[in-house]
Amino acid sequence: MFNKKALVILMILVLATTALAGCGSSADITVGSKNFTENILLGEMISILIEENTDLTVERKLNLGGTLVNFEALRNGDLDLYVDYTGTGLMAILDMDVINDPDLVYDIVQEEYMEQFGLKWMAPMGFNNTYAIAVREDTAKQYSLETLSDLALVSDELVLGSHQEFYNRPDGYPGLQETYGMNFKDTKAMEIGLKYQAIGTKDIDVTDAFATDGRLISYNLVVLEDDKQFFPPYHAAPVVRMDTLEEYPELEGILNSLGNMISDEEMQQMNYLVEEEGMDEAKVARDFLVQKGLIGQ
Repeated sequence: MFNKKALVILMILVLATTALAGCGSSADITVGSKNFTENILLGEMISILIEENTDLTVERKLNLGGTLVNFEALRNGDLDLYVDYTGTGLMAILDMDVINDPDLVYDIVQEEYMEQFGLKWMAPMGFNNTYAIAVREDTAKQYSLETLSDLALVSDELVLGSHQEFYNRPDGYPGLQETYGMNFKDTKAMEIGLKYQAIGTKDIDVTDAFATDGRLISYNLVVLEDDKQFFPPYHAAPVVRMDTLEEYPELEGILNSLGNMISDEEMQQMNYLVEEEGMDEAKVARDFLVQKGLIGQ
């Protein structure tokens, strides 16, 4: 008889299978994405880029699910490519320990994905959606804050607000304390949405974020430089099946044209336009590609 955990796992697998099932597609390329705004935007972006620069037809399976759903779909051939993050590949898929050197992390995932799975990482797109520490603009000016080392010097005068997980993760607050010697006047645990409200109303002075979060713009927050490179890198890049690249070799150059084209600030802005301004992901993605000269008007 199934226990509850086994039943939940079975239901997840059934739902994932159902999401991927269909009558069969006549499209040349199937692009997937994870189930959050940024990844959907990137899925749209590479889909449009392929459609506008080749005669290939693209099927979108965006908002598909989490990392494991997309990765297994890629391995099984239900997807040809999707965008992932180097730190996620290193830790969630390869089950390796945290490494802070971004070039080394990319080299490891590139080599291991090819050897173990027959998958190739394309050129990183430029931005790094890793953990970040943010303060209000007035706080940054008052204390002349530009880096996390600057923050450490005045941390005993400030209040940190973060979600509970950040206080427990080795790549969160414990590691920050060890690396930078931070010792805040007070720390508060709160829900992710509430911490932005709290820093906006000055109930807290400092919070954790993800570097490309659109709410950093909404609340006019300043991201401090991680000058000791404590946080692990999460550089985004398309991951593609090798048999797809062998069949359509033109894809490699097209996808690599996005290499180093998206800054943290540009990805922040795109996330903001979708999440805060209500714009359509496809519209935001297309506008960005036009702006960068990667497709025509």
